[in-house]
Amino acid sequence: MDPNRTFGEMPLPLFAPAPDEAPPLPLPQGKAPSYLADHRARLRDRFMTGGAAAMPDYELLELVLFRAIPRQDVKPLARRLIETFGDFNRVLTAPTARLDQVEGVGPAVVTELKIVEAAAQRMARARVMHRPVLSGWDALLDYCHTAMAHREIEQFRVLYLDRKNVLIADEEQARGTVDHVPVYPREVIRRALELNASALILVHNHPSGDPTPSDADITMTARIAQAADSMGITVHDHLIIGKSRELSFRSQGLL
Repeated sequence: MDPNRTFGEMPLPLFAPAPDEAPPLPLPQGKAPSYLADHRARLRDRFMTGGAAAMPDYELLELVLFRAIPRQDVKPLARRLIETFGDFNRVLTAPTARLDQVEGVGPAVVTELKIVEAAAQRMARARVMHRPVLSGWDALLDYCHTAMAHREIEQFRVLYLDRKNVLIADEEQARGTVDHVPVYPREVIRRALELNASALILVHNHPSGDPTPSDADITMTARIAQAADSMGITVHDHLIIGKSRELSFRSQGLL
């Protein structure tokens, strides 16, 4: 990978407390006090009237945590998670082992976060599966960003297309470390033949956030393209997904 690439980002600053927030006090066991119920009701009302765009990340996270922790103030935990991982998306996609290290996180919290993550990915995936990919390119990019942009390790996926460029399979081929993922061209082509695929789109993420391809990325792509061509399979593109943007090998003249 590019030796100048950085892999960490500063966490977002915490928001100053708003007047309607529940104070971060430890609560006794039993029924939640009225001020906490009122705070939760106000947050839910704001969400229903203004939507997610009207709420900062930590408040949206509070709404998710309400179900996991029904009788305690979850604002301090929401802030702690944002401080630890940086933003709402990175909290949802954080590995379970790292979530478990955050004070106040237990199995119920992890489950709720992973349910929301799975729902977001499934909704984005439904917009591209079994549909012509090249005519729905924006939806494909949205799906790739939802599934991969906030991962802390590199993941390599292959999108397999039929003769009409309809997406017939989306499979994770490999996952690696923060700056490397092992990819085997023979396995990519073998799977394409099993699926009777006529074309491929390669996708992988850069956890550093910078989608600039490394020399290894370029070499690996050329090897897959050569192997695919020998079998009559087209490689439409290789997408590198960064935190806020993607890079297309095809548009950059690298494929």
